[in-house]
Amino acid sequence: MTDLPNKRISKLIIRNLSTDDIPEIVELQKVSFPTMAAEGVYWKPFQLEEHLKVFPEGQFCAEYKGNIVGSCSSLIITLDPEYKEHTWKEACGSSLFENHNPKGDSLYGADVSTHPDYRRLGIATKLYQARRDLATKLNLRRIIAGGRLINYCNYAKEMNVEDYVKKVKRGQIKEPVLCFQLRNGFKFIKILPNYMKDPRSLNYATFIEWKNPNFVER
Repeated sequence: MTDLPNKRISKLIIRNLSTDDIPEIVELQKVSFPTMAAEGVYWKPFQLEEHLKVFPEGQFCAEYKGNIVGSCSSLIITLDPEYKEHTWKEACGSSLFENHNPKGDSLYGADVSTHPDYRRLGIATKLYQARRDLATKLNLRRIIAGGRLINYCNYAKEMNVEDYVKKVKRGQIKEPVLCFQLRNGFKFIKILPNYMKDPRSLNYATFIEWKNPNFVER
């Protein structure tokens, strides 16, 4: 007898990452992003160790029955101007999160990964909620990120990326990442070209933003 969906979800634990989790996170990355992993684009152990040194509060994982099935990495930055066009590297500084600034105003989502065999557990939803809770706790003005467009490679010959996003927003094209982000309260700001090496997105990303309704100006 299989677990009912709500029982499975109740067994999902969201917690901060520890150094002991790093080997599992590396393998999770490879399974979650096979096309990017083939290009060598995934977290290496020394990078995850550095994330834990610079901003342990911003590194989360999802655990289900003793296995890590999801993770997300974050840092705090300030963009000037606030909707500045940028690449992943320009936002994060490097894979070591050199741009992390505890006095910044924005929580930057560097990545989210979920194991393909556990996609119906609400992993990403709970990881996004952990980020919102952290942004509220730290009184950050917003959460921003560059989101993948994993199905754009199937439409690139038919339309440019701006038209693709318009059709996704209208519900005419299924784009799981952006649709999920919009459902979770994020707003699409604009397209970021040459964001990072990503064959499925053709290196594009969506600049997304969630504004903290509890932010208090100081």
